Amino acid sequence: MAQEHVVLLDEDGYNVGTTAKATVHHAETPLHLAFSSYLVDDEGQVLLTRRALSKATFPGVWTNSCCGHPAEGESMADAVRRRVKDELGLDVAQVELILPRFRYVAEQDGIVENEMCPVFRARAYGEVARDPAEVEDARWVSWPELLGMIEDPRLSTWCRLQLEQLRELGERPADWPVGDPAQLPPAATL
Repeated sequence: MAQEHVVLLDEDGYNVGTTAKATVHHAETPLHLAFSSYLVDDEGQVLLTRRALSKATFPGVWTNSCCGHPAEGESMADAVRRRVKDELGLDVAQVELILPRFRYVAEQDGIVENEMCPVFRARAYGEVARDPAEVEDARWVSWPELLGMIEDPRLSTWCRLQLEQLRELGERPADWPVGDPAQLPPAATL
């Protein structure tokens, strides 16, 4: 199995190389490309996941449906599809860019996340079949319930920051306006 790499970025979002994913996260994590996705269903619910307790970064925190890192040359939509399938066993029918310019830094137990992390809405169908090495738990919640968790410290830093921006986009995740792909970091493609 090939070692997974992440795309390193300069401050303008351009690709400046890659490094092994296994070694990128530490106290001085370099800026790199990632994504966050929110899976929504026909009833307007959002899939909330809890990161596996065995994960090296942010173990056990509740967060958005799926996060990950695109491989060099991989489109963001393909990366979302790949990670949702790997982590949750779901096939994704639709991936839409929502927050193209989301960026954050977060720290837990000396491990720092430092990402340009566009946010996507996706539709997935079927029953969740989580990979326990990635996802400890998963549950569908209503949008108002998720917004009610915005101050909950059990929720990941990046999810709370994203929720602050997403709540401005409307009361139903299915109605959020699609973001402008021209606003993506230059290293990212749809």
